[in-house]
Amino acid sequence: MSLPAVKCTTVVINSFTVPAGKTFDLSLASGSTVTMNGDVSFGNKNWEGPLFQVSGSNINFNGNGHTFNGGGPFYWDGQGGNGGVTKPAPMMKIKISGTFQNVKVLNSPARVYSVSNPAPLTMSSLTIDNSLGDQPNANSGGLAAGHNTDGFDCSTTDLTIQDSTIMNQDDCLAINKGSNITFQRNTCSGGHGISVGSISSSVTVSNIQILNNKIVNNDQALRIKTKSDATGSTVSGITYSGNTATGTKKFGVIIDQSYPSTLGTPGTGVKISGVNFVGTTNNIAVASGAQRVAVNCGSGSCTGTWDWSALKVTGGSAGKITNFSGIKNFSQ
Repeated sequence: MSLPAVKCTTVVINSFTVPAGKTFDLSLASGSTVTMNGDVSFGNKNWEGPLFQVSGSNINFNGNGHTFNGGGPFYWDGQGGNGGVTKPAPMMKIKISGTFQNVKVLNSPARVYSVSNPAPLTMSSLTIDNSLGDQPNANSGGLAAGHNTDGFDCSTTDLTIQDSTIMNQDDCLAINKGSNITFQRNTCSGGHGISVGSISSSVTVSNIQILNNKIVNNDQALRIKTKSDATGSTVSGITYSGNTATGTKKFGVIIDQSYPSTLGTPGTGVKISGVNFVGTTNNIAVASGAQRVAVNCGSGSCTGTWDWSALKVTGGSAGKITNFSGIKNFSQ
């Protein structure tokens, strides 16, 4: 069930509460402008969601700093999408081209943004604040109550996400397929880092730019993860420049073809090429118990020469680089 909006070219959203179990669904005419003048909250119900969906072409969506409040504490049980109660996921489904800016999401039940833009889209000056989910609650068994709270899940092309702040308990960014995606000048705090993947079968990822981001207290800073049983997929043209990370708990940089295991037996069905750290130095600091760099390639599945001249990782201990000798201009 959803609540459709009247198709106008000028839409103003004032403060209101969406009834439980309903999607606030904006199906917009081409060229529409949407302005938020108040906060939106959602009634609580265990259902699949999404809570909000917007679609249309050449849209200018300006949140004016207002908030979509997902009511996370009602749902959080430390399990996210792995069990427990059903949680609306994603919370925010974005299917527009144009611009989407100045929006705050507070306390998402689980995953926040699913992005599948039909043409070029720039998302900017956004805030995701799931920091309350770092704390346990009565249902989480002493674990962080928030879980699987991915910031941006992207399977798309021609997307820019910039100048935003993400506080969560899972991937800040997860690119599952697509091309021409830029993620720049964002701050990622408390989650699992910036990820390409996990990569499944028969998908292509290419021309990904990860630029000038700040990564604070994440499990990993920068990660590429491909499923061990995936076949017929390629990952190419991944560029990292100017990123900084502090308080990294597990891995500074990890490229792992054994997902869902970590540094297990790698698969060979995803070909990875052109992973480069170039331009402005990427400065990654890891905790004493963390590994600086770990690369776990399947036999013959990582190819070509990778320039890592602009990568500096400090702290922790050196990880292993297996089944690949093409990394140049870097040592740990």
